[in-house]
Amino acid sequence: MTVKIGVIGTGAIGRDHARRIEQVLAGGKITALTDVNMASAEAVKAEIAPDAELFATGEELIASANVDAVLVCSWGQTHEQYVLAAIAAGKPCFCEKPLATTADGAKRIVDAEVAAGKRLVQVGFMRRYDAGYVALKAAVENHTGAPLMVHAAHRNPRVGVNYVTPMAIHDTLIHEIDVFRWLLDDDYTEARVTFPRKCPRSHEKLRDPQIVTLKTAKGVVIDTEIFVNCHYGYDIQCEVVGEDGIAKLPEPMAIQMRLGAKLQNEILTDWKDRFVGAYDVELQDFLQAAARGTASGPTSWDGYMAAVTSDACVKAQECEGEAVAISYPARPALYA
Repeated sequence: MTVKIGVIGTGAIGRDHARRIEQVLAGGKITALTDVNMASAEAVKAEIAPDAELFATGEELIASANVDAVLVCSWGQTHEQYVLAAIAAGKPCFCEKPLATTADGAKRIVDAEVAAGKRLVQVGFMRRYDAGYVALKAAVENHTGAPLMVHAAHRNPRVGVNYVTPMAIHDTLIHEIDVFRWLLDDDYTEARVTFPRKCPRSHEKLRDPQIVTLKTAKGVVIDTEIFVNCHYGYDIQCEVVGEDGIAKLPEPMAIQMRLGAKLQNEILTDWKDRFVGAYDVELQDFLQAAARGTASGPTSWDGYMAAVTSDACVKAQECEGEAVAISYPARPALYA
């Protein structure tokens, strides 16, 4: 079966997903496109998906009989309305993070999906599909014993002037928040944030770097350095300390060179290059589930849990060094 896909939002990530479905992956075809900037949708149609129909709104696209499943890649503030519309239409929906811009919005999606009685939503937390993280999870589960601590870092070479302090949580740490829950099979109970000396490459509305410490229900302590003006490259680190050993996320494959009296290897500078393989695998997973009329991978509940945790971390930014409690309602049986 070829799944007919409608894409809402044809900016950088929507365009790249359309390219994957049309040119790289099996089982899907782009049949519909829309964007608030219609010229962007027209360009994707001309260059990637010539058979796609253009729609004026996301709601019209979702309602089309020529759309089996939906990709929501639009501005984050619109995600909730489109995901809810897809659930109401009974169509599988892949939603790029965030699932919603508030925890209340994410909970409304959870409630709608539970009322529908089946999985219809996959959230775009691609790290769960990264080969390195998959190998790390296997090592943690089978070799290093019960986790005690996690040391991690999320470093970007630079960010723009519109990137402000809370975005270090909502736009950057959000990936760690999800992948650590999956990696450890655990939930969070508290968060705290501390700020080292400010990097001179930062700006007045951004405190950078910062260190977020999370504690889990099983007692694991996780410290994550967020440094979005590190200058040297895009660098993701994760080390799990267990009762019997330590497992570390592997570095991306790179050729090591002896050159100019130095031993060196190249460091990536673009997040899209670091996780390009994971994007392919996650969308293939979505296509396979959508062909069965359902969804796989990270759930609406995972998106909601990430939103609740993010809100707690932002609150912790505002009371530096103090612990902020994190609490959640009971997990619905649909997501057991």
